[in-house]
Amino acid sequence: MDRKPSTWSYKEFNEKVNQVANALMKLNVKKGDKVNIHLNNCPEFLFGWFALSKIGAVMVPTNPISPPDELIYPINHSESVLTITQLDLIEAVKTVRSKCRFLKTILVIGDFRNEDQSTLSFEQITRNEPKSYNSDDITPDDEAAILFTSGTTSLPKGVIVTHANYIFLGEQISKNVGLTSDDRWHLHLQLFHGNAQYYSTMTALTVGASIALMSKFSASRFVEQLSRYKCTVSSSLSTPMRMILAQKPKDSDKSHNLRLMIFAQNLTDDQYKELATRFKIPLLQIFGMTETMGQPLVNPLDGLRKNSSIGFPAFGYQCRVVDESGNEVPQGQAGQLIVKGIPGVTILKSYYRNDEATKNAIKNGWLYTGDIVKIDSDGYYYFVDRANDLIRRSGENISAGEIESVIKLHEAIGDAAVVGISDSMYDEAIIGFVTLKPNQSVTEEELKEYCSKKMSKSKIPEKIEILNDFPRTNTGKTQKNKLREMFSKN
Repeated sequence: MDRKPSTWSYKEFNEKVNQVANALMKLNVKKGDKVNIHLNNCPEFLFGWFALSKIGAVMVPTNPISPPDELIYPINHSESVLTITQLDLIEAVKTVRSKCRFLKTILVIGDFRNEDQSTLSFEQITRNEPKSYNSDDITPDDEAAILFTSGTTSLPKGVIVTHANYIFLGEQISKNVGLTSDDRWHLHLQLFHGNAQYYSTMTALTVGASIALMSKFSASRFVEQLSRYKCTVSSSLSTPMRMILAQKPKDSDKSHNLRLMIFAQNLTDDQYKELATRFKIPLLQIFGMTETMGQPLVNPLDGLRKNSSIGFPAFGYQCRVVDESGNEVPQGQAGQLIVKGIPGVTILKSYYRNDEATKNAIKNGWLYTGDIVKIDSDGYYYFVDRANDLIRRSGENISAGEIESVIKLHEAIGDAAVVGISDSMYDEAIIGFVTLKPNQSVTEEELKEYCSKKMSKSKIPEKIEILNDFPRTNTGKTQKNKLREMFSKN
């Protein structure tokens, strides 16, 4: 752990998890209960996650930068009864608790003393608990977590992850990257996200590897951390990788033993070359979603890697590329990627309390990803576009509809539209367009300030343009492609 370097053996880790499980049981957390983890990367996140798994309770992790208005929905929708959080986030969580009828107890990590019976110190309630715990009545089909991911509607969808899902993806991904007990992950992505849980944590547990957990990503210290903690593998996204490349060259850029970095989202050919030559980092691009659990597409560990592609089908999955009618398209033609899987084992069990979304996503055992891809003559898949109204920002799928719904709540706004524009550092920049109600006025700065109180920083549009009207179809639907063209020309 990079915060204050500390180490845990598997035995010590398990004992701490058992102490947390015993403490949570005394707080009446039981099998099936939903528990929110609202933390930056820290050991307590892992202790809480696996303690809940032993109890049979369900982890509901949330983005620690979410303001209260954004945090209310996942906690309310999941009916979370308890939150584990940190000192600098406690006021936001208290605000949420006042508006969520199921949320009763807050546990606070760090230097915190019990306030009352419902706001407690994580350390105080766990330190004297027994170091043994007997898990029983837990089955592979049981729900282990609900991971909220942006959808095309205004509200996030809760992906149900079972115990079987976690075990399968640990096995599948560890084989994709050739992981052994001698490996050590450099884990710099946030633990609330599926990538850090699936690709690093569960694979390490599967093979007995180790993890160097970073409290946050640091481009300037990345190579130093690789060397200091003797890391051999890492999982990243295109934005952090661009940030690494943006650092001033150093003689120590190759001073590490990283044998592999898996990543998602394309870089340029020059960026691939610089990572290989300047940093001596071997790359392997993969494709995965919160819903797919494992990696349905991956470049080969041994064999020709086309890192501008997302690879070809990996074991455990079948993939097809289809048109709008569900018919397979010819090689080289773009279509939607669909993935064959077993719900609750190799793909998500379902979306939590959202039967309609589940029905639209899983059809006859095939998961419709919403991603447009094409296949080359060698069988490698290439990402083309998204079929859904999602913006890719720093590795996160962000719902345009979610941002629009917030902006529309402003008293001066008549209509709102949000689009993604290609950005060299952050994948896509978020651009907003609004029209005003009659006799109303508002400035771009005022709208941004309004948004900052309602959503996390990563979702606030970089630019908001005020228009008289939007380009629309004959049926009145906003033509976002024309808004993109208009912005690009200007």
